[in-house]
Amino acid sequence: MKIAIIGAGNVGGALGKRWAAAGHEILFGVRDPAREKYQSLVTQTGGKGQLMTSAAAVKGASVVLLATPWNTTQAALAECGDLAGKILIDATNPLGADLALTIGHTDSGAEQVSRWSNGANVVKAFNSTGFNVMDDPVMEQRHAVMFVAGDDQAAKGVVLDLATAIGFEAIDAGNLKMARVLEPMAQLWIYCAYRQGLTRDYAFALIRRGA
Repeated sequence: MKIAIIGAGNVGGALGKRWAAAGHEILFGVRDPAREKYQSLVTQTGGKGQLMTSAAAVKGASVVLLATPWNTTQAALAECGDLAGKILIDATNPLGADLALTIGHTDSGAEQVSRWSNGANVVKAFNSTGFNVMDDPVMEQRHAVMFVAGDDQAAKGVVLDLATAIGFEAIDAGNLKMARVLEPMAQLWIYCAYRQGLTRDYAFALIRRGA
């Protein structure tokens, strides 16, 4: 599968590395593919990733990961061009400088992304934990949980499989409106990691009572 990654930061780099190792073709969409700062993205994928403009990456991919800072997200989507019919994984969180959500209760960042992306099948995922957990979601022999929300069942199924393939316990959390719950979950993870002393080396997991 060809996966375009929009956002050349830690989340995009970690997921690109893991998906490349799982056999997917990774297309990193960046503003200037020739810049030296982006070459490490290719190195992390064992040379399997490619650097290109966002529009070129999206054009050649069936799945697009959006992993941008919230304040650049609308502009990044505009640079992608036509996203109609693409599976668009929204890994962003609408957080302000004080770690407070700027959208919530009756709307979500994912729903706003859906309006900005003009016909993409938006799926909320990979927003509720840190990039280091994405790089290795198994801790103490338990799999970190990854909740996935979206309106299109087929698109959501693809994202659930992508999460499972890299070690998460992937859970269908319902339709895209459930991003209104998943984005505050990300806020909780970030707050506890940075302000409550849990550090980045923790994750949410499910505990089930035995049958």
